[in-house]
Amino acid sequence: MIDKPTREFILAHRHDDVRSLALRATRYPDVDLRQAVTQIEGWQLARRKLPTWASTEGMIYPVRLSMEQCSSEQTARYKASLACGERLADLTGGFGIDCSYMAERFTQTTYIERDERLCQIACHNFALLGKSISVHHGECEQLLEKLPQQDWIFIDPARRSSTGKKVAALSDCEPDVCKLEAVLLSKSHHIMIKCSPMLDISQALRQLTSVREVHVVSVGNECKELLFILSRQEPKEAAPIRVCSVNLRDTYTQIFSHTFEEESSATSRYTETLCQYLYEPNSSLMKAGCYNTLSARFELGKLHPNTHLYTSDTFHPDFPGRIFKVRDTVGFNKSELRALTSSIRNANLAVRNFPEQAEALRQRLKLADGGDNYLFATTLADNRKVIVVGEKIQ
Repeated sequence: MIDKPTREFILAHRHDDVRSLALRATRYPDVDLRQAVTQIEGWQLARRKLPTWASTEGMIYPVRLSMEQCSSEQTARYKASLACGERLADLTGGFGIDCSYMAERFTQTTYIERDERLCQIACHNFALLGKSISVHHGECEQLLEKLPQQDWIFIDPARRSSTGKKVAALSDCEPDVCKLEAVLLSKSHHIMIKCSPMLDISQALRQLTSVREVHVVSVGNECKELLFILSRQEPKEAAPIRVCSVNLRDTYTQIFSHTFEEESSATSRYTETLCQYLYEPNSSLMKAGCYNTLSARFELGKLHPNTHLYTSDTFHPDFPGRIFKVRDTVGFNKSELRALTSSIRNANLAVRNFPEQAEALRQRLKLADGGDNYLFATTLADNRKVIVVGEKIQ
């Protein structure tokens, strides 16, 4: 797929700036520079996102948009941990990252993709990786009719319309999994749908009738994707939907599970006073709307109904988020602010349920960014505006 001069050029220039390389086409008449730039850019993105694939010589990469939209190695491995069985079908194969990792837990795997070029890339890369995956080019809605019974079906509907405009609602994605739900469940016992982290979870649950689990997946506390697990289930077997808030780190994974019913029935204890420790939930929990459950399960005081920060005199090392040792609580009168800024010149500043943006407040306080100090400008249960000064301990 790549001729020898172009392949040698790619290896020689893989660390170069692709924008500069693109302007040098006349210098390399024997090189397909457009193809070379795509491969160099793809490899550079893969080094961070897909380190195992980037370390495999001979891999072929798609255009930048496909690289940006594909899963990371971490999130692909997490999805693979959720599913296993005899047969798996990936209806929207794309670059093939999810399919490749999920295939390790299945005997037979089928990859379906409507973009012929991506199919060619997948065939090449799967063979290079030693993956026995059957690749099919075509529209998944049509191929679905001939698909034999599966244990799992994976689908990642495109989040852009036919005109290229980004869409957020599940029913606006292609294919429309809301319309396909019954057909998908007639072909497989379990369905995994990957969605944008911007998707409204409540709206999606109103559109899908067979959801059993929701996984909110973050990498390094940045929300990356939502996973909806659908299953065939008799009405008498119906159980509350399980919500898993997942934070993937380099060396460990944090998972916190709850149900919407638990969140609705739990109550938070609000406080006007900071205790020894301040707890900040990770982004997955915030996306999942898990607020009262945290307060009740860990016996934490919540600073305000709209301030999703918690406090306690008890240290909870298994709390799913960051933990700070509270050093001070500062009000917004001139003397207190003057004392704060005289003792702290740089800090990591965040605002939570506060009427001023972080950068504007930073400039007003004349604080440089960074360092070991953590400041949270926030609102307490009695509506007082304060700055919590903390030291990160976890």
